[in-house]
Amino acid sequence: MKHYAKSLGAALMLATALTVAPQIGAAQELKSVGVTVVDLGNPFFGAVAGAIEKRVKAVSPDAQVLVVSGDYDLGKQSTQFDNFIQAGVDMIIVSAVDSKAIGAAVERAKAAGIVVVAVDNTADGAQATITTDNVTAGKQACEYIAQKLGGKGNVIIVNGPPVSGVIDRAAGCKEVLAASPDIKILSDNQNGIGSREGGLNVTTGLLTANDDVNAIFTINDPSAIGADLAAKQLGRTGIVITTVDGSPDIEDALKGDTMIEASSAQLPAKLAEAAVDAGIALKKGETLANPVVLVAPALVTRDNVGDYQGWAAK
Repeated sequence: MKHYAKSLGAALMLATALTVAPQIGAAQELKSVGVTVVDLGNPFFGAVAGAIEKRVKAVSPDAQVLVVSGDYDLGKQSTQFDNFIQAGVDMIIVSAVDSKAIGAAVERAKAAGIVVVAVDNTADGAQATITTDNVTAGKQACEYIAQKLGGKGNVIIVNGPPVSGVIDRAAGCKEVLAASPDIKILSDNQNGIGSREGGLNVTTGLLTANDDVNAIFTINDPSAIGADLAAKQLGRTGIVITTVDGSPDIEDALKGDTMIEASSAQLPAKLAEAAVDAGIALKKGETLANPVVLVAPALVTRDNVGDYQGWAAK
C-alpha cells in the first residue's frame, strides 16, 4: 500500500506502522522503502513518487512504500529521515529540500545501514544520484528565448529553492544568454519557491519594477503558470515564457491562450526506475558503474506538443 503523509505526526504514525508490520520472507529483496520529496503539492514530485512505487512493486510486490512530503521544510524532511530510520526501511529515496543541508540526515541513515539514493536533486552523502540533466534543461529553454528574441532584449529569471536542480537550470540558462551580449538579464535571484503562487508574486513584482521585459525563464512549470497569470493581470503582452518540467498542466498551457511557449521536459518514470534499480544494486552490495546518472530532457514547444508523450514516456 502507498502512504502519503503531509504532517510530521502522520509520518511518525506511518513509520511506526511499518515497524510493527509482519515481516516478509527473507528471500524478499525489499521489505520497505521510504520516499521523501520536496513537495507533493507539485505535480512533478507526485509523478516521481508514483513512479517509484510502481517500480518497487514491480521488483518486490509485497514491499511497503511510505511517501511523505518535505514541503520545502528542511527540519521536516530531516525528521522524516529519522522516522524512516526508526521504521527500519531498506532504502530511502530523497528529493532534497536543501541539497547540502540534508547531508546530516543522509549520514544518520547510512550509519543505520540504510541505502540512500537522491532523485531529481543531489543530496550530500547519497550513494547514488539520479537527476535530469538540469544544465541542459536550462540551456534548451533559454536557447529558445534567445532565438525568439533574435539575440536582443530584456529577460527576467524567476528562480527557486537552493537545490541542485534549480541552481543548474538557472546556470544553464544564464550560460546560453551570456552568448548574446544584447540580451540583458534584469533579475535572476528572486525565489518563486517553485510554486504557482510564488511565480505569480515574484513576476508581479519584477514586471511592476521593469517596464520593458521581453521574456521570462522560470525554473519549473508551476512558476511559469504563475508568471503568465501575473503578466495577464498587469496587462502585459508579447512576453516569451519558457520553463522546465513538461507537466500535464504545461501541455494544456502550450495548447491554450498563454504566453508560455516552451518547457524542457523531464521524465519522472525514467528517473524513478533508475533510482529504485540503483538502490537495489547498492543493497545487494554491488558497486555502481555510474553512481551519478543524468537523464536527458527534451524541449516541448507549441509546435511539437502534439507529438509529446508526456510524463509516462521513458
